[in-house]
Amino acid sequence: MSEMSTVTGVKSPSVSTPAPDAPVKHGGGWAWFASRFAVIGVWIALAVLFSVLRPDTFMTSGSLKVIFGSQNQSALVFLTAALLCTIIVGEFVDMSIASNFGLAAIMLTILNVNHGWNVWAAVLASLALSTVVGAVNGWLVVKVGVNTIVVTLGMGTFLLGIALWVSDLMPVSGLPTGFKDIALLPVAGLPISFFYGLVLMLGLAYVLHFTPLGRTMRFVGESREVSRLAGVRVTRLRIGAFTTAGLIAGAGGVLSAAATGGFDPNVSQSYLLPIFAATFLGTAILQPGRFNPIGTLIAVFFLATGVLGLQLLGATSWVTSVFYGGVLVVAVTISTVLRSHSR
Repeated sequence: MSEMSTVTGVKSPSVSTPAPDAPVKHGGGWAWFASRFAVIGVWIALAVLFSVLRPDTFMTSGSLKVIFGSQNQSALVFLTAALLCTIIVGEFVDMSIASNFGLAAIMLTILNVNHGWNVWAAVLASLALSTVVGAVNGWLVVKVGVNTIVVTLGMGTFLLGIALWVSDLMPVSGLPTGFKDIALLPVAGLPISFFYGLVLMLGLAYVLHFTPLGRTMRFVGESREVSRLAGVRVTRLRIGAFTTAGLIAGAGGVLSAAATGGFDPNVSQSYLLPIFAATFLGTAILQPGRFNPIGTLIAVFFLATGVLGLQLLGATSWVTSVFYGGVLVVAVTISTVLRSHSR
């Protein structure tokens, strides 16, 4: 996010305290508490329920590692962080993030395994590629004026096709064994990628809440025209958000490939529904009606807890789609209601 700090310019003191940061209206103390912590309460209740029903399997260190330390959750944290970058500045949907993530992962593997590149050179090339994809998205949406959904949906499909082409429709593996340590090195019983995601979300939360850049991003997301009149470089900020989102998605792809020693390009699309489910559910946590990094991080682990618990109860693979889809519908409904009450 620091890369975008140079793209904003504030000519009016009013930008330092934009309307989105105003206190949210609420009712009594119970209503205030419930609107912020109800999902966390449901998360705790789910954990207790699964512990009672499956004490021999759910109440284990292995289950905790699956919820907090699996590579699926680490990837999802990076992908939701990337989505937040664009959502915060008012670009509601970026459908290309999952494909950009997958392209970075498969390009790293292809360059190293099939073409003999040094693994770190391949990492830099993959990150550069994903960043350029984000910048192209931003240019098309902001400069050319193409609809965001059209651009990102088309770009996502295009990137998936490229990934399938370069991999010959097959999973590719064979990254150096030691390279996996950048994602799987154990720290306090969890892989280091968990802490990467934690630092990323905490850093994003700090930028959004305690820096002029973050307040300006919120301001732009609330009203582009007012921001422009206030002297904010809205165009550069929006393109910067897309570019940063591409970089974060690429970083997640690199870590995913490192953890598994390779990548299957078809896997990237399985993240698309969980990305939106977690991001929208996050608007019902801590800051009702507002997209926020800490709420999104909690939502990622809430979803992981629900899916794991249902699987331990005997649900088959279809339960993941049902759970994520149901949560997405509920989360969007809650977000809509909370945002309408906050205005």
